[in-house]
Amino acid sequence: MNLRHMITLFVTILLVTACFQKIDNKKLEGNCICKENYRPKYHFTPDSMWMNDPNGMVYYEGEYHLFYQYYPDSTVWGPMHWGHAVSTDLMHWEHLPIGLYPDSLGWIFSGSAVIDWKNTSGFGSKENPPMIAIYTYHSQSIEKEGRNDFQYQGLAYSLDKGRNWTKYKGNPVLPNPGIRDFRDPKVMWYEERQKWIMSLAVKDHVSFYSSPDLKSWKHESDFGLNTGGHGGVWECPDLFKLKAENGTEKWVLLVSVNPGGPNGGSATQYFIGEFDGHEFRNENSTMDPIWLDYGKDNYAGVTWSDVPQKDGRRLFIGWMSNWQYATVVPTKKWRSATTLPRELSLVEKGGHYEMFGKPVKEFDSILVDKPTEKIENLELNDNVEEVFKGAVKGTVWYASYMVDITETKTFSIQLNNSLNENVGIKLDIEANRIEFDRNNAGKIDFSPEFAVPISGRYSFKQKNIKVELFWDASSLELFINEGQFQMTNLVFPKDNWNSMKLNSVGKAKVIEASYVSVNQVVNK
Repeated sequence: MNLRHMITLFVTILLVTACFQKIDNKKLEGNCICKENYRPKYHFTPDSMWMNDPNGMVYYEGEYHLFYQYYPDSTVWGPMHWGHAVSTDLMHWEHLPIGLYPDSLGWIFSGSAVIDWKNTSGFGSKENPPMIAIYTYHSQSIEKEGRNDFQYQGLAYSLDKGRNWTKYKGNPVLPNPGIRDFRDPKVMWYEERQKWIMSLAVKDHVSFYSSPDLKSWKHESDFGLNTGGHGGVWECPDLFKLKAENGTEKWVLLVSVNPGGPNGGSATQYFIGEFDGHEFRNENSTMDPIWLDYGKDNYAGVTWSDVPQKDGRRLFIGWMSNWQYATVVPTKKWRSATTLPRELSLVEKGGHYEMFGKPVKEFDSILVDKPTEKIENLELNDNVEEVFKGAVKGTVWYASYMVDITETKTFSIQLNNSLNENVGIKLDIEANRIEFDRNNAGKIDFSPEFAVPISGRYSFKQKNIKVELFWDASSLELFINEGQFQMTNLVFPKDNWNSMKLNSVGKAKVIEASYVSVNQVVNK
């Protein structure tokens, strides 16, 4: 070995050693995986290859389980498996081996998981209740024959906290009656009638089924044929109960639709009403869809089952992409991330109810202690810009604003970098609309549907509004007033943001603003 080769080898060893020395169990300074372009630092991603819908989300014995649609052989969609990860705090995730593999009945499409506490299925015992997964089988061979009955529901169970799974020998537990789109079962225990309820996406509506044991299912009713968004196929339904601060309880039905979202492509709508174990009655104030998130990149989200009553939260996570361009976004080793986990809540507004969604409180545990910059009592006047350089440092940060909009027509926030790329957010108070502009935000040419106008309606009735931004390498999540309005969008800048610009039409007073760095998270 000559001297030049020895020097090269020595330098290489030093670099590799330095990389690994900077890793601990909670914080990441130099993780080589996280140095990949656009790899999120505090959102869940697969270690490699393709991911889409979150599946089988259940809490058991201190662990949040997150299964997800996964194809381990490519970064584009293919034969679906259930990937698997667990977390004790919703922030730090541990990758586990694949939970469910395709078999002779088909690929493993989306579904849910529950703990069978009463052992109604007979697969475990009351002392060791089984974890049950209910999922859709998708048979490529039947589909290629030209038949419509290629999707049907299967069951698997685990007796060791989801580490190993046994598929039920009697699968499928719910055969297909001849319907082309017949998928994504979400199961819950309905205590009042001592039975299981399944919400199933069927073409452009939801069908409800019931079962005493998770193995035999009876059709109860259908919902949604004449209400909500019908721009595409309905997917990933989720039925659950929420209690408002005034003590009122309502049932919420989440339903994803693709296409037909408010800004094109896929999106998630919700309905609020009553459920009696047989049918769901919608009480929304409009027949038009009410959207959970007005961004383009929050789809197929559902909630965790079996979160303890002493916690009391309804916890949600979504797939952070859009079927218009999910397979071509500019990442290499992996594709797709989840949204931040969010807590859903029911709020009474003028005689009707709305659902809010805000990031879970566990996010605070990964914030750096001191803000990089703090602003108080900043007066903005017509089209006079205030630029803050260095406020948004690095690839991950959180920003919050409390703004007095009493005399404001519009209030705008713009992120900028050294390449003259930018992202714009405009709160149009007069038009009751919030706009998001990523047309000059870096890589946009991979799809004509990516750099399009994005907006959502919001009624600015308060004197003061709270605006929160969560930036993580390639995503920006916007929340208004504790999640009354949510907007999630992917962004692929070619360099880090290095300044933030604020301006207004009419007077606006920034009562308080802060910018805080976020500790990067290691997923094992």
